Amino acid sequence: MKKEIKTELAPPAIGPYSQGIRAGEFIFLSGQIPIDPSCGRVVEGRIEEQTRQVLMNIRGVLEEEGAGLEDVVKITVYMRNLSHFDRMNRVYGEFFSPPYPARATVGVSALPKGVDIEIDAIAVARSKDG
Repeated sequence: MKKEIKTELAPPAIGPYSQGIRAGEFIFLSGQIPIDPSCGRVVEGRIEEQTRQVLMNIRGVLEEEGAGLEDVVKITVYMRNLSHFDRMNRVYGEFFSPPYPARATVGVSALPKGVDIEIDAIAVARSKDG
């Protein structure tokens, strides 16, 4: 059984995919890019601002399903410029605490809408009774 997750706390999908899917005990989030859902525009600026918006979008999708960043077990970060890794990592550390999710970071040549970062996630869903 799978259930689509849709929220206005994150930008709508820009293609034939879902913001997230709950399948059994897991929540699978599509890659989020730094689009501000309140206005639909890409957040311009440094990797710090872009990373912060991406993680807020991820948090929004999780909240729609009654979960939070503390429920994330796996993250994949896609970056156009790995020389910005340390700066991205500092912002990332503002959103997560131990035990940290497992994570991979991948350097890529391009991302949708010309952004510098995209992040997807897998979380463990909370039971309906808490």
